Amino acid sequence: MSQHLETLAQQIGAILGERVVELKNALGELTLTVRAADYLDVARTLHDHADLKLEQLIDLCGVDYSDYGNGGYEGARFAVVSHLLSVKHNFRLRLKVFATDDDFPCVASVTPVWNSANWFEREAFDMYGVIFDGHNDLRRILTDYGFIGHPMRKDFPVSGHVEMRYDAEQKRVVYQPVTIEPREITPRIIREDKYGGL
Repeated sequence: MSQHLETLAQQIGAILGERVVELKNALGELTLTVRAADYLDVARTLHDHADLKLEQLIDLCGVDYSDYGNGGYEGARFAVVSHLLSVKHNFRLRLKVFATDDDFPCVASVTPVWNSANWFEREAFDMYGVIFDGHNDLRRILTDYGFIGHPMRKDFPVSGHVEMRYDAEQKRVVYQPVTIEPREITPRIIREDKYGGL
């Protein structure tokens, strides 16, 4: 671990104390894992503390761990991962929180801390079904309003359940069960003997 990251890890550990579940360096990047109950409080501390000043949220996304480690993973299924930047101190930090309930994944919204989290949280809700408690406009952002399910969950069929199309006879958009049949789209290539001198 570089001296800068080691110093930063010690600083974060001292400031956050027992709220740190795990703080590790992987490939030259720090990842801080916290409990769902401490998530919003830790976010405020990371943003406001004079020695940290992580004033920018670069990205926030949902993660589904159901097939992690070839299915051998036994922890919580859904997590929310945020990438933070301190312009003042010139360092980055990855903040990770796991939802405690796999059937109804819910974590606090960090939009009161970083306003840029608004659409990122809506995307994680739409794609993974993670509920962000305290978000003032949590609705779908990428899928159709009538869409049922969450496309990035590993238990969701790639072709979906319902398709929509314009019906010229009814002069409106209609919904119907998916009619897409799985097919092989790789062209068949037949090469003659000794092709290319082989």
